[in-house]
Amino acid sequence: MAAVPPPRERRRPRRGSLQRPVNGRLYRGTWLLVALPLLLAAFSVARPTPLPPPNLPPAFDRTAALELATELAQSYPNRVPGTATALGAERWFSEQLSPYGFTTQAERFRADVPGLGKVPLVNLLAIAPGRSQRAIVVMAHRDNAGAGPGANDNASGTAALVELARAYANPGATATGGASRARVQPIFTIIFLSTDGGAYGNLGAAHFAAHSPYRDGVIAVLDLDSIASTGAPRLEFAGDTPRSPAASLVETVAAQIQQETGHQPERPSALRQLIDLGFPFSLYGQAPFVARGIPAVTVTSAGDRPPDAFSDTPLRLDLLRLGQLGRSAQNVLDALDQGLDLAQGTSSYVYLGPRIIRGWAVELVLIAALLPYFAAVVDLFARCRRRRLPVAPALRSYRSRLGFWLWSGAVFFLFAVLGVWPQGAPRPPAIAGTGVQHWPAAGILGLVALMIVGWFVSRDRLLPRRTVRIEEELAGHTGALLALGVAALLVVATNPFALVFVLPALHIWLWLPQVRAQPAWIRLAVLLAGFAGPLLLLWSFGARYGLGLEAPWYVAELFALGYAPFPAFVIGLGFLAGAAQLVVLVVGRYAPYPDALERGRRGPIRSVLRRLLVPAQARRASETERSALES
Repeated sequence: MAAVPPPRERRRPRRGSLQRPVNGRLYRGTWLLVALPLLLAAFSVARPTPLPPPNLPPAFDRTAALELATELAQSYPNRVPGTATALGAERWFSEQLSPYGFTTQAERFRADVPGLGKVPLVNLLAIAPGRSQRAIVVMAHRDNAGAGPGANDNASGTAALVELARAYANPGATATGGASRARVQPIFTIIFLSTDGGAYGNLGAAHFAAHSPYRDGVIAVLDLDSIASTGAPRLEFAGDTPRSPAASLVETVAAQIQQETGHQPERPSALRQLIDLGFPFSLYGQAPFVARGIPAVTVTSAGDRPPDAFSDTPLRLDLLRLGQLGRSAQNVLDALDQGLDLAQGTSSYVYLGPRIIRGWAVELVLIAALLPYFAAVVDLFARCRRRRLPVAPALRSYRSRLGFWLWSGAVFFLFAVLGVWPQGAPRPPAIAGTGVQHWPAAGILGLVALMIVGWFVSRDRLLPRRTVRIEEELAGHTGALLALGVAALLVVATNPFALVFVLPALHIWLWLPQVRAQPAWIRLAVLLAGFAGPLLLLWSFGARYGLGLEAPWYVAELFALGYAPFPAFVIGLGFLAGAAQLVVLVVGRYAPYPDALERGRRGPIRSVLRRLLVPAQARRASETERSALES
């Protein structure tokens, strides 16, 4: 009996074959080019110099500030813009400064607040004239969302603002108890700004930054927001655009807080700063100033999510923290007023405490990280061309999917224009009350219905009509990867920092053609891993602001209100179209765009209308007649 030969070991497919089409060596070798931008980023690390500390010790009275915060929270617990109690808080602020020679100026305006409609708002300005027309702004919003008395958010900041203004009382003014509080005239004009609408997207701060006659002379802004909680002091400096305030201002504020507390203030992590640069967003008042090129920093001791009604009461105010941050604010104000030059304008960087990484270096690294992807995709496309694989039908298939997503996006914005979605000023809506329940059910159903109509129009060109060959599947992958590369280039043209959301998908999905023959769970795992970038953004909103699963609805509302940039929305639709093509490839439902012999004479729109309007019996008769004529 002849011996049975041992089974041959399965040989790995050769490089460049249909089973291993991606050039791994080229991909890995191109990563060496990223070393140069990384080296430049390392050399771009700088240490910003803080301004020298003031010559005089701070005279901030924390006990008086605590009494003021308690009085405001108890007397006017509901300071929602447009209400009678909001008007009472407005009078209260003016009355507190009147004995010290300040005549408050009112800047009144109206804004469309989500959930409230169009309401009147007012910013109050108390001005200490200086020898220079250039101004330093100290700011705090006095309103709240009405869920509680708002003792910390933001009666504490408003009380500190009043106490700081008292130190700059006009000469001859008399303080409580008869003690003179007159001071030497400051070098710069000091504006003590009490804004309205801070709990609803910092409407007052945005109005001042855009319309106030004083805005052009402002050299720096210090925002005080929720400074009397037991949390660690924290700095916020993100803008409504991918910009950051002058690093010397941030370091000056950090140095003064460290001097008072003995610890460096907390700051957003490097990853969160990248996320904020890639998708500019902030709930704090410095954001509209930074977006307009005015250096601004917010000091707070609260978390990112506004406190609830039970924890934001006068009994929860921390006297020690209020005193520390109040003295720090006065030290910063005095340091800025010493007349030394402060770096003007804004730039982009990642703040790592005493050091920063320049924004241009971060952008260069992110852009360089595209090179391995493009090298591998262009090589893949060249291999398909050499093998005469049909890439054009794959690109047309992507075009049909892109048309569906553009249709869906157009309907979304049409509903926003028609007032179906939540309406309001293009500012971040209040965190409380957002979510799916904030969106009308009829509008959501209408959007879904019109998306289904769009799908039925485009599906005629996307459904499989026959068995798809392996060459056509590879062409489908190549077309989708090329389209994603184009989307990445559009991201570079609009906001290179947003590549942090795109790069994971590019470098992970690049290997989908390589794992086509692997088990389904491996292909599915690679596909899902590519969504890490968009999920990173949603995780940031869900975890950082306590939105949880409602984060997608909040992000959608940012686009509906016009706060999030429209180009990012369109590029996202292109990204979704490419991802959809890869999804159908993984699940085995991909079909290349049919040629003239495979598709009917009618276009997709005419075919859908025919199915809906022409009876089935008449359709069958017409098809039979046409077949007879063709034969």
